[in-house]
Amino acid sequence: MTRLLTRLMAALAGVFLLLFLFLWFPPRGAVAATDMAALSDYGPAPEFSEIQQWHNGPALSMASLRGKVVLVDFWTHDCINCIRTLPHVSKWYDRYKDQGLVVVGVHTPEFAFEREPRNVAAAIQRFKLRYPVAQDNRYATWRAYGTQYWPSVYLIDRQGRIRMKHVGEGNYEETEQAIRQLLASGP
Repeated sequence: MTRLLTRLMAALAGVFLLLFLFLWFPPRGAVAATDMAALSDYGPAPEFSEIQQWHNGPALSMASLRGKVVLVDFWTHDCINCIRTLPHVSKWYDRYKDQGLVVVGVHTPEFAFEREPRNVAAAIQRFKLRYPVAQDNRYATWRAYGTQYWPSVYLIDRQGRIRMKHVGEGNYEETEQAIRQLLASGP
């Protein structure tokens, strides 16, 4: 009986170990925590407000973007963490713009020299950004979104609701998966 109990305990320990490893280190291609049921609803996306200048296109509003999936990227041109995320944001814009994704960069300065429109325009050219960029020198849009850190990304569904937030670098695969899921959800 003791031998059977020992084997049973060892088998249960093995099952728990496998379950623990699967939950903490899911296999590549496993369903991430961003499938539609897991996407949060953070409420309606705030309007772009008190924007000093729009670069790469006309002024946008959340109302005019209804029906589109919108990625709002808060960044500033002298932040190394922001600079490292820009290639990913640009890739998503290029890959999904024809499927209904709109990317809006919101440049919110950290330092005084980052408030200069010519410096922002030069950074947009240097980083080859082709999507619209709002210059939020007064921090009105920053505050409306409750943003506290650079970079911060907000993913908004077709109904204008924030469905995903991410602060800092990384989370690129999960963000792209959420973009695809929101685009697939239809109008």
